[in-house]
Amino acid sequence: MIPATALVAGVLLTIAYIHMIVKTFGSALQGVHAITITIEVNVSSQGNKFYIVGLPDNAVKESEQRITSALQHLGMKMPRTRTVVNLAPAAIKKAGAAYDLPIAIGILGASEHIPADLFSGIVMMGELSLDGTLLPVRGALSMAMQAKTEGFSGIMLPQQNAQEAALVAGIAVYGAGHLTDIIQHFAGNASLVPVSSISNNSFISEQLFYDVDFNEVKGQQHIKRALEIAAAGGHNAILIGPPGAGKTMLAKRFPTILPPMQLEEALDTTRIYSVAGKLSHQGALISRRPFRAPHHGISDAALVGGGSTILPGEISLAHNGVLFLDELPEFKRAVLEVMRQPMEERTVTIARARQTIEFPANFMLLASMNPCPCGYFNHPEKKCSCSPGMVYKYLNRISGPLMDRIDLHVEVTPVTYVALSDPGESESSTVIRNRVIASREIQANRFKGFPGISCNARMTAAMMKTYCITDDSSRELLRTAMKRLQLSARAYDRIMKVSRTIADLEGSAYITTAHMAEAIQYRSLDRQTWGF
Repeated sequence: MIPATALVAGVLLTIAYIHMIVKTFGSALQGVHAITITIEVNVSSQGNKFYIVGLPDNAVKESEQRITSALQHLGMKMPRTRTVVNLAPAAIKKAGAAYDLPIAIGILGASEHIPADLFSGIVMMGELSLDGTLLPVRGALSMAMQAKTEGFSGIMLPQQNAQEAALVAGIAVYGAGHLTDIIQHFAGNASLVPVSSISNNSFISEQLFYDVDFNEVKGQQHIKRALEIAAAGGHNAILIGPPGAGKTMLAKRFPTILPPMQLEEALDTTRIYSVAGKLSHQGALISRRPFRAPHHGISDAALVGGGSTILPGEISLAHNGVLFLDELPEFKRAVLEVMRQPMEERTVTIARARQTIEFPANFMLLASMNPCPCGYFNHPEKKCSCSPGMVYKYLNRISGPLMDRIDLHVEVTPVTYVALSDPGESESSTVIRNRVIASREIQANRFKGFPGISCNARMTAAMMKTYCITDDSSRELLRTAMKRLQLSARAYDRIMKVSRTIADLEGSAYITTAHMAEAIQYRSLDRQTWGF
């Protein structure tokens, strides 16, 4: 109660205006991170308009209509007074309908329908339907992480997001299906029970379960070997061969030989999917490395991220996993070129006039392509109908800088009838994965003093001088290959890193001539020499 005075006809009158300010707390997403937003609600008896300030977008401004309808459905009314809602800090843009819940609770607290002192340590987010049902929101995992970091005692979300947020230990997570549930909780009539998090046992049990396996692939031993090297060192690879040779089949089985995700990696990947709104409502932790295979008609914004509401793209959704680009030359050149910086930096930076957002993009690129428009150039049996100029033009759709960033170029040949009809069992993904894990453990010990580097593909030039030790014969072999194949300096680095991985698979401390020779053969598809 704030008194005001006025002098009327020589008499001092006291005029009372009601001012009730209540604070609730929500979250705004900035990339994969969350920022706590303070929602201040001021209900005054002077006036009768409703205002939302603090850089809200149209969806936030429209919350008045949704809240009004939801309260009417519960037999309640919006205050017939001047109501000001401030979303602080005001410099950050507030987007989406997820602010409906904290605004509604703030209004109810300011109008003394529920005790305002009970939700001071609670973060609340949720979209309201017209009947008061709570609808799911994006980024619940990031919101819970930030709430815990800032010392909040709990977080209230729609029940569809509760399991997701409960992945964060050390903070109470309340899931509600309707606005009534939260009102009754604060009124003391019925308490919401914190949601229990999913145990790590389910995370571990699901990690190595796949519907496909490498033992289903007949023949193609040299392709399996190349993919094993790629998995062991975290290298990018491209498969080039005629239609029906098994490129896509092999690519889809590539995740089955990758090492299992660590819990920290799983949380990072799950957070990206949560922000993108692609996490299931069960909120389960993503336990297997993602495998993203976008269509070649994808736009550059869909690939790297962006849009009016900045969301992660396919390369961020492939974080800690595999991005598979089938029929690589069919992608727009501009789309492919935007990947060059993320492939080096392992992050995506999206700049706007008011903000700059970073998304993680630590992915392995696996691509496939035909050797020419008809698909049969260099085929052992079928004749190619393309002229040399057509073949060159087709291959030239992929720029040299992008091709240099692909470590292994692997030629895929058709599978023979003998191999297809062989009743014997091929090597399983489990056997190959065990060798990959052993190699990764060697690399983890090697790079344990270097944060952010866990495999050979991430080595810097300085680290290569220390760990890529060669003898005179292997260096001479590489010098000859560089000259004859007209390889770039980046290709030199790739060969050294791949040869280090091959040595690790054999448990060798040094790079021998055999290791170097095998690494060089995976650069033989460079366009300057291949097929001509």
